Amino acid sequence: MTTVFDFSAHTIDGAEHSLAEYKGQALLFVNTASQCGFTPQYAGLEALQRRYASRGFAVLGFPCNQFGAQEPGSEKEIAQFCETSFGVTFPMFAKVDVNGEAAHPLFKYLKAAAPGNEAIKWNFTKFLVDQDGRVVKRYAPNAEPVSIGPDIEALLST
Repeated sequence: MTTVFDFSAHTIDGAEHSLAEYKGQALLFVNTASQCGFTPQYAGLEALQRRYASRGFAVLGFPCNQFGAQEPGSEKEIAQFCETSFGVTFPMFAKVDVNGEAAHPLFKYLKAAAPGNEAIKWNFTKFLVDQDGRVVKRYAPNAEPVSIGPDIEALLST
């Protein structure tokens, strides 16, 4: 069976990164954008990272420019924006497509493994993954990060 740990992706600074390094952690995958109405969610995502990181949890951000061209910057510009505007410390990855033929294989997997198996509709769609690398829940873009806390707590308590 395939899990998220079978994939790799380039970090925002261009290094190839195996997601197997996160084995044993609960993860929240998010397709992000810097010029979106949901961009303030970065603050809530960072709050989740800070609250749960020591217990085996990480937020993983994947910038995407497929929705309204709301992520037009370079990886360097995106990284600087996230750090200076929201103090983001969670791992950020290189820009990816999440829909279509050119979609990153990880996001093809996440969509297929999540209930609904639909295309991602907008920035800040979130996928919660358990410590075994299986998708347990998908959240709509308007789901505030704080609302995901109880689901993270449940995973970290098992």
